[in-house]
Amino acid sequence: MKLPRRQFLHLAAGAAALPTLSRIAYALNYPSRPVRFVVGFPAGAATDIVARLIAQSLAERLGQQFIVDNRPGAGSNLAAEVVVRADPDGYTLLQVASPNAINATLYDNLSFNFVRDIVPVAGIMRYPYVMTVNPSLPARTVAEFIAYAKAHPGKINMASAGNGTAPHVFGELFMMMTGVTMLHVPYRGDYFSDLMGGQVQVVFSPLPSTIGFIKAGTLRPLAVTTATRSDAAPDIPAMGESVPGYEASSWQGVGAPRNTPAAIIDALNREINAVTADPKMKARLADLGGTVLSGSSADFGKLIADETDKWAKVIKSAGIKPD
Repeated sequence: MKLPRRQFLHLAAGAAALPTLSRIAYALNYPSRPVRFVVGFPAGAATDIVARLIAQSLAERLGQQFIVDNRPGAGSNLAAEVVVRADPDGYTLLQVASPNAINATLYDNLSFNFVRDIVPVAGIMRYPYVMTVNPSLPARTVAEFIAYAKAHPGKINMASAGNGTAPHVFGELFMMMTGVTMLHVPYRGDYFSDLMGGQVQVVFSPLPSTIGFIKAGTLRPLAVTTATRSDAAPDIPAMGESVPGYEASSWQGVGAPRNTPAAIIDALNREINAVTADPKMKARLADLGGTVLSGSSADFGKLIADETDKWAKVIKSAGIKPD
């Protein structure tokens, strides 16, 4: 599938096409009733937690309910389809996350095209994963891990949350950039017990769900999966320090159905940026290991387009298929 990279930027920039006065007049009447915030993951998941924080703040600012509607399944594809089919009136929004960019290539039988059918509204946050190993592995740095893996081909098992999930594609990108070979072991549930037990040796896992094991000394971190160190774990080296050019992180934001009026996109972008600029919200997101991802709808669209292109190359090169 040829990914229409420019469509995100075109849709996001559409707000500029309307006269300023008409945009403002339309935005003044929004929202006049509750807004549905569709989340593609279960209650309590990281995406859900962030969505509820943003929804509550938007409700307080705008005087209308923002109701979180959890529609888990197929890596957020079910939620995305709900929003794609909704009226483009600003009253049904999608909590967009990095799996949506991955799924655009991973699934070839979707009834919608995410790049075409969801218009970016605003980014919320970005957070790193961490490359973590069983302490019995002799490697204490990324360089030592690469050397060990190349000296012991076929001996490194890499856990993930399933085919095509972020832990999987982050690991595949690492293999592509370092020449290391690891055996992928997909899990449908918790993989930490097997990692601590030595059945698998390495995982690329979200920092917020891994940091407790790291602090307890039951798992050893080698690097956060970003180009620079994370404020949430400044003592852990960045992958970019050992593998120049490597960057892999999760992100979240808000999207709306295609053809949602540009005035509403503008209003939501402004309000979401105001929410994430609040020091209390920044602190809450930092507690989750994240940093604020602010900017225009076009900025968020460019991020999604770039991420879609990047993971498309990894998925195609590795021949990844969904479970």
